[in-house]
Amino acid sequence: MYRNQTKVVKIGDKVIGGGNPVLMQSMTNTRTEDVEATVAQILRLEKAGCEIIRCTVPTLEAAEAIREIKQQIHIPLVADIHFDYKMAIAAMENGADKIRINPGNIGDREKVAAVVEVAKERNIPIRVGVNSGSLEKELVEKYHGVTAEGIVESALDKVRIIEELGYDNLVISIKSSDVMMCVKAHEILAQKTNYPLHVGITESGTVQSGNIKSAIGLGIILNQGIGDTIRVSLTGDPVEEIKSAKLILRTLGLRKGGIEVVSCPTCGRTRIDLIGLANQVEAMVADIPLDIKVAVMGCAVNGPGEAKEADIGIAGGVGEGLLIKKGEIVKKVPEEELLNTLREELLHWEG
Repeated sequence: MYRNQTKVVKIGDKVIGGGNPVLMQSMTNTRTEDVEATVAQILRLEKAGCEIIRCTVPTLEAAEAIREIKQQIHIPLVADIHFDYKMAIAAMENGADKIRINPGNIGDREKVAAVVEVAKERNIPIRVGVNSGSLEKELVEKYHGVTAEGIVESALDKVRIIEELGYDNLVISIKSSDVMMCVKAHEILAQKTNYPLHVGITESGTVQSGNIKSAIGLGIILNQGIGDTIRVSLTGDPVEEIKSAKLILRTLGLRKGGIEVVSCPTCGRTRIDLIGLANQVEAMVADIPLDIKVAVMGCAVNGPGEAKEADIGIAGGVGEGLLIKKGEIVKKVPEEELLNTLREELLHWEG
């Protein structure tokens, strides 16, 4: 089911599904029991643009920490539960806005029913998460290996268990580290259910490889109109996940706002530290609330022409640089003043 046709689900004060904007999630990598560290990381993520945060809840202490964490953050919190159904109940009792479980590893039907009962009482959505790495043996045998079809069948089996218990406030996530298998699984699942889908490529890798895998996988899935929330899973600082998610959504035209930085590849004509300058510009504009395009060009030969599609840009020279607006050179400044000149222009931007 495409995102404008999926069910609407409320997570805290956020709403997903039914054509609402695709929201960006991340997950803390602190010990949830450490309230101070967890809150500090969530506040950094909020500043970067994170809209939903997930925390692992492996212990009762972690479940109880949710209550304190919730008092100090401003976005919905999802409790991630594995194996112990009591942790799911404790997390909800301590204010989790949503829980993520795999009914297959929670235990027997009675334990799942106990979790569903509390969720039902509090109207807390359940995210049913299935990972290709934990696919049931019988499905692996049925499909002769781990396949997209097997992942989808596993997810829908788990959903059916919860539906039979009289609850349908659900979100589904199916993940695989195999990008194209993940894409295919989402294409199949979208035809079989109208629950909102949380999309991500699991175990995608380090910041570089994870970004490439996620951009390809999420790009293909989202561009088909599939997916209501996303997470870019990276082995690194979770803030990098949000930076990447924003860029993916903006590139696909699913998100407006924020300055887009474009820069040319370096070549033999470059006489300034273009790589360093482009990175500095990207970091500098992160907190400037404009919806424009900024170009960072390496030389004055092609810079003005190549920057025509940008609203504003800078181009390097020998010890000096150019400030460019809509392809026209506005002023020439010493190289060391180039960055500050651009920042001043942006801070006083009038379009």
